[in-house]
Amino acid sequence: MVNPIVVGIIGAGRIGRLHADNLRLMPSFKLKSIAEAMVTEDLLAWAESRGLGSIFVDGEELLQDPEINAVFICTPTDSHAYWIERAARAKKHIFCEKPISLSSEQTSQALRVAEEEGVLLQVGFNRRMDPSFRRLKQLVEAGELGSPQVVKITSRDPQPPSEAYVLSSGGMFMDMTIHDFDMARYLMGEEVVEVYTRGANLVDPMFGRCGDVDTAVITLTFESGAICVIDNCRKAVYGYDQRVEVFGSLGSATADNCRATTVEVSTASSVTRDQPLHFFLERYNQAFTDEIAAFARSVSLNEPVICSGHDGQQAERLAEAARQSHLTGLPVKLSNAASGEVAAAQAL
Repeated sequence: MVNPIVVGIIGAGRIGRLHADNLRLMPSFKLKSIAEAMVTEDLLAWAESRGLGSIFVDGEELLQDPEINAVFICTPTDSHAYWIERAARAKKHIFCEKPISLSSEQTSQALRVAEEEGVLLQVGFNRRMDPSFRRLKQLVEAGELGSPQVVKITSRDPQPPSEAYVLSSGGMFMDMTIHDFDMARYLMGEEVVEVYTRGANLVDPMFGRCGDVDTAVITLTFESGAICVIDNCRKAVYGYDQRVEVFGSLGSATADNCRATTVEVSTASSVTRDQPLHFFLERYNQAFTDEIAAFARSVSLNEPVICSGHDGQQAERLAEAARQSHLTGLPVKLSNAASGEVAAAQAL
């Protein structure tokens, strides 16, 4: 039997605890330690209920443990790049939640250090592992849809986040749409050459006060000329709306919302079915498990990760371009599709 990968988690908020619970159920991992700067009674009770030992206040202590092979970075975004560098220097393989940072320079530096130290770095774009979206990817790769011409991605949250969250999130494009930027690149298998955004404040004035938008439509143009349309909103009263369609020269394929049941009730007055699952923890439950299973395979077999630091950086660059387009009202061309460098905004 292969020895389990010994893991430490830095950051024990909602996503850190989710990963901890998933890791504990997987024989390929052994969760040894957690580091969290804000130790609360709730956190201590949670750790005790799961049989976890002491909690480090400083992640540096966790990184000094020679038994730990890999680290999950689940801290606030503005500290991701720092912990990637520290974990890489400590020779730990890294799973980091998205985005890598809110700065292109910080992201480039973190990726450089991980490469220099020879450690694996997987970015947590878990939607790549959603069974329905993976099936779409397989159809595209197999050529069953012909040449992809239009990708449509709908991503709408059931309710807005708090003002405190919005202020620290990096904004809609870096926090929310970044998943959709990654999904577009994942499905198409090519780079974006132009980004055009129309954003608005239609849900809550709070977003405007924070310098953000709550509703947006983003158009991406790929190297092949194919087009992707992404529509986002911070509030969909009927639930978590997550749909993708790929339209190609030989046909189309659609991934619909996940629902509690597939039952459809038809009567003389109406046709009804269950609402979409309410939030991302329910909707992408299997994807969260499958992404860390993939990370285990990469570490055990020294294989490429399913979502690399480069993938993470490309999604960040698209988010930066989307914000620039929103602010200027103009499309933004990516001067070098391979690196994703953002050029000055140019009119159509």
